[in-house]
Amino acid sequence: MVLIWILGSTTIVSLISLVGIFTLSIKGDLLHKILFCLIGFSAGALIGGAFLHLLPECLENNKSSTVFSYLILGIIIFFLMERYLHWRHCHEEGACKIHAFTYLNLVGDGFHNFIDGMVIAASFIVSLKLGLVTTLAIILHEIPQELGDFAVLVYGGFTRKKALLFNFASALMAVVGAVIGYFITDLAGNFSNFILPFTAGGFIYIATSDLIPELHKENDLKRSTAAFFAFLLGIAFMALAKNFLPE
Repeated sequence: MVLIWILGSTTIVSLISLVGIFTLSIKGDLLHKILFCLIGFSAGALIGGAFLHLLPECLENNKSSTVFSYLILGIIIFFLMERYLHWRHCHEEGACKIHAFTYLNLVGDGFHNFIDGMVIAASFIVSLKLGLVTTLAIILHEIPQELGDFAVLVYGGFTRKKALLFNFASALMAVVGAVIGYFITDLAGNFSNFILPFTAGGFIYIATSDLIPELHKENDLKRSTAAFFAFLLGIAFMALAKNFLPE
């Protein structure tokens, strides 16, 4: 039953990669407004997921020094991956040197999705609630990221159809990671004790290093205020999920 939840969740996460198809009929300014609020909501959800779900779960059964060491390691590794694999959250076409970046982006995103799958598997093995919350946090983060990835591929020379196909193939690495993560966790019970605080570090890094700085770039007071409330809504969403999702 746990494996079914894991496969179902990672399949849904993979399908998020096709979100680019819904942008084809949306005007640029409206898409920017929607995306900007999604970034705020995603940042709040990642912060809430890390501090309200992942870390409390880890601290129940592990020493705080161990948990926070893994969390710091997560921040360091995500920093290195972004620096050397160019994991960038490009929401404007001119923000990156994307003609040379398209295939590297696919490789980096595939590895990212593989890790997401392992995290989802480990979370569901701990509890159904933690698995659902982790999946929601990843989905909310993936929506703006996949929109950015789709834009990168199209701007870099892919046709829209080819961009959707390659982006989806990269996203399916989440299912591969989930299956491997399920069996690793089953064979080594301490694996989830490492991957959950490690993921919390990744969530915190992505929210504070990538997403929140994007919000500070907006000079329009109305858009900035809307994004801030979306950020608070993301945290509140995770707080409500803690109490109302099934165990």
